[in-house]
Amino acid sequence: MEGQCLALETEKTTLMSSYFGNVLSIPYGTKKVDELIEKPLNWVANEVHGFLEGAKSREHFLDLIDMVRPIVQCQFCQRYIAVAVKMDQHWWFCQGKIKFPVSKVNFGWGKAAFGSYYFPWGGNAGYVMSLPSTSDNGDWVVYMHLLEGELELIECEAGHVFKPLI
Repeated sequence: MEGQCLALETEKTTLMSSYFGNVLSIPYGTKKVDELIEKPLNWVANEVHGFLEGAKSREHFLDLIDMVRPIVQCQFCQRYIAVAVKMDQHWWFCQGKIKFPVSKVNFGWGKAAFGSYYFPWGGNAGYVMSLPSTSDNGDWVVYMHLLEGELELIECEAGHVFKPLI
C-alpha cells in the first residue's frame, strides 16, 4: 500500500513541500493452499481484503510517518535512508527523501546497470520491484526476489518478456 495519498490530504502544490520520502506498508497473511482451492473466489477476495484492512487507513500511515520521522533527522539519513520493519502483521518500508544517484555511481569497473535494495522478507513469498534503468532510455529493470518455484514459473510463462542483465 502506498500511503502518501492517504496520509497527506493537501493540494498538489503543497504536497511536495512536506514530502520526506516514500512509506510503503506491506500487509500480509497466510492461508493453507487447500483452503484457497476449496473455498470460492469471493471468500479468497474477502480474506485478502481482511489482510489489507489495517494498512489502508490514513491513520496507519500517519503513525508510520510519526515513527520514521525521528530516524530521518541525521543529515545522512535524510538523503539515503532505507528502513524495513515488521510491525503488527505488516512490513513497512521507508525510502529516503533524495533519490540515490545510481546513474552516477562508478566503483571503477563502469557505471551501475541498476540500483536496488533488499530487505529480509522473512516469509515464504517473493517480491517484485520495478526500477527505471540508469541508461535513461525508457527501459525498466524488474528486480525479483523469488523462491525457486516462482522463478521457474516466470521463466516458463514470461521468459519472452524478461531479459537477464547478464
